[in-house]
Parts: sequence; C-alpha cells; structure tokens
Amino acid sequence: MVEIISAAEAVKLIKPGDSILISGFLAVGAPECLIDALVTENTKDLHMVVIATDWENRGTGKLVVNRQIKSCQISHMGTNKQTQEQYKSGELSVELVPQGTLMERVRAAGAGLGGILTPTGLGTIVEEGKDIIQVDGKPFILEKAIHGDFALVKAWKADKMGNLVYRKTARNSNPIMAMAGKITIAEVDEIVEVGELDPEAIATPGIFVDYLVLKGE
Repeated sequence: MVEIISAAEAVKLIKPGDSILISGFLAVGAPECLIDALVTENTKDLHMVVIATDWENRGTGKLVVNRQIKSCQISHMGTNKQTQEQYKSGELSVELVPQGTLMERVRAAGAGLGGILTPTGLGTIVEEGKDIIQVDGKPFILEKAIHGDFALVKAWKADKMGNLVYRKTARNSNPIMAMAGKITIAEVDEIVEVGELDPEAIATPGIFVDYLVLKGE
C-alpha cells in the first residue's frame, strides 16, 4: 500500500537542488495543491521539468514567481512573463525542448532507457553539442532520458494501492511523469478502496506511486 499524507508533509520531502517533474499543461492536469504547498514551503534552487510554466498565478508559474526554480526544461513559456524576464536576466536557466521530444525523453527514463533518437531539431541549435547517430543512412539526434528526484502528478481517482485514473484531457503528461520520478507523489480528488476502480480505466499502475495526497488536505 502507498502512504497517504498531506500536501504539507509531501513537499517537505523535497530538498533544495532536487529535480522535480510536474505534470500538466497550462495548469490543466497540474497538482495545484502540491504546487501551493511547495510555494509555502519555499524550497529553493529546484530544477523543474514541465511542458509549460503556465501563468504567474496558476500552475507551475507560481514557483517561478516565487523564485524557487533555478533551472528548467520546458517546451512553452509564452504565457508567463516572469519566466521570460528571469530567463533574459540570466536568473533562470532554461532549456527549451520540443514538446514531443520532452515527453519522449521523460518516458525513456521511466522505461529504463538511456534516451531516444529523433530527427526533430536537426540543422538547428537544438542539435548543438549532441551526438548525431546514423540509422539506415538517416541522421538522428540522441536525446538523453530525463529523470527526476520527484514526480508531482494529479489524478482524478486513486485506490489505496496507488493505482491512478485520470479525467479526460487532464490526463495529458501525468502518466509519463509518474513513471520517471524516483519518488512519485500523486494529488487526487478521491481515494477509494482496492477493487473499486475499473481496471481498464487505470492509466498509472500503483507500482509507480509512492505517496497519495487527497486534494485539499
């Protein structure tokens, strides 16, 4: 069985300098309670991996505004002016990664792979400093897997074994992020008994989940 803890207890596990994978896209499917608790905890010098830095007052953008993020690997920062300003000033280190490549690199980590081969970015600054590998006469960039010390995800329902069910588009990057954290913390709307979830609806098996946080607690 996974351990059920509060959001405040969960974020105390995260230490300065840790790498955190956070689910969601423009705050949809983001673990807002965990993010708020992490802002309150004020843990600094974090490396964040997320599709987007959302907005200044929603989603992962709150962590940027609070200057808790030292570096990040992201695909989108157009909706968060603080991310742009901190990047331009040199306060925040940003690696912009094509969204499909970002998700595949995280998925590779969860699957125990060293990385992926992709043609995306060939002939651009994306390939600078990276290995180019020929496969059947075609060039591919070797993009290394992205691991995290923690994965913070958001699900609709969980059972007490940590199996997770997501709701519609809020699923987005959650299953992939959940696989790649050394420790995965899932914020959920509801926790049910084992056997109450439809097995066909489970997108993240409990083997990937270490802690559950009931939303609002």
